[in-house]
Amino acid sequence: MALIVQKYGGSSVADAESIKRVAKRIVDARRAGHEVVVAVSAMGDTTDELLDLAQQVAPIPAPRELDMLLSSGERISMALLAMAIHSMGFEARSFTGSQAGMITDATHGAARIVDVTPIRLREALDEGAIVIVAGFQGFNRDTRDITTLGRGGSDTTAVALAAALSADVCEIYSDVDGIFTADPRVVPKARKLSRVSSEEMLELAANGAKVLYIRAVEYARRHGVLIHARSTFSSSEGTWVLDRSRHHELVPEGEEMEEPIVAGVATDLSQAKITVIGVPDVPGKAADIFKIVAKSGANVDMIVQNVSAAATSRTDISFTLPKTDATTALKALAAEQSEVGFENLVHDDQIGKLSVVGAGMRTHSGVSATLFEALSLTGVNIEMISTSEIRISVVLRGDDLAEAARVVHTAYGLDGDTDATVHAGTGR
Repeated sequence: MALIVQKYGGSSVADAESIKRVAKRIVDARRAGHEVVVAVSAMGDTTDELLDLAQQVAPIPAPRELDMLLSSGERISMALLAMAIHSMGFEARSFTGSQAGMITDATHGAARIVDVTPIRLREALDEGAIVIVAGFQGFNRDTRDITTLGRGGSDTTAVALAAALSADVCEIYSDVDGIFTADPRVVPKARKLSRVSSEEMLELAANGAKVLYIRAVEYARRHGVLIHARSTFSSSEGTWVLDRSRHHELVPEGEEMEEPIVAGVATDLSQAKITVIGVPDVPGKAADIFKIVAKSGANVDMIVQNVSAAATSRTDISFTLPKTDATTALKALAAEQSEVGFENLVHDDQIGKLSVVGAGMRTHSGVSATLFEALSLTGVNIEMISTSEIRISVVLRGDDLAEAARVVHTAYGLDGDTDATVHAGTGR
């Protein structure tokens, strides 16, 4: 008998028929003798619809009340799923995040898990029940308020439950068959990976891959949780996200000796670029700029500083950040323009980021040359470059991103023989 944690996203429980299909999969796992804990998202686009409704009645909804509203979506789906399982002759008990012991900090809308005390879940499992937990939500002990974990919160809920319950595996179900070498909606020839290291998955998630959210991958890596990314619409094996040192039994003999040079190509259209023009080229000015940006709450990604002009001793500093953070960052910088002494600000929200990720980059030469040659042959201009040990990222025009991804994917020999299957169309 194994203890399995399963997570189902919104597209997997979008309507009554989908919920019954998910219930059957859960019951099949229970029939096989496994203990089953399920983290479930709100149905379909419920969270977005609730958010739209909130903004219709209040342009800036009160954070506490918004969390109360948004957390209702998962409570609906968890109860319906438990009902469907009951109708199949198996006991199921649904629990809210607070009932499940998901303890978070007090930050509404983007709370972080600080502890998991799944006492009631363990009791239910010991009594033979299937456990259904509302994803995306938790509880703060100090304020005694409901909190939500932000986008991808149900993934994080599932991984946190798997860690707290010492589960054998955490299965993340979505509408694609696993983790691909690229987004199959952008690169139709993308291939499904049988295994990917948690290190590579962390880079892919951080740079636009949406099958798994970065917070869930971080949590899994830190606590040694084995993730199996699978499709709700298929019974085939998906992709194992593993730590090779911990989960060596899942790596075929000999394969651990050679890590892939490039595991995948990630794309991201959610960022904007801000250029601070005419910054005095003296020590401390960059620090001043990024202190201001940090205080605005913006999360900076890539940074490039130009060589200063000899005649003026001034330079330009460009950085990328989420589009949703750009307005507040621009306002904060503009308010401090005279203090910092820069000349102007330029905002560009029509960029795209392309990232190439692979653990084998550490030991293989020519990876960057292949990327830049492929982009040059398609006439794509690179605006910014950033690297890590196992990643190369470039910023280019957003309109060029899809074609650039397809060309780069081919250049690294990642293309499959047939087009990838996307069952429902959202990736979640």
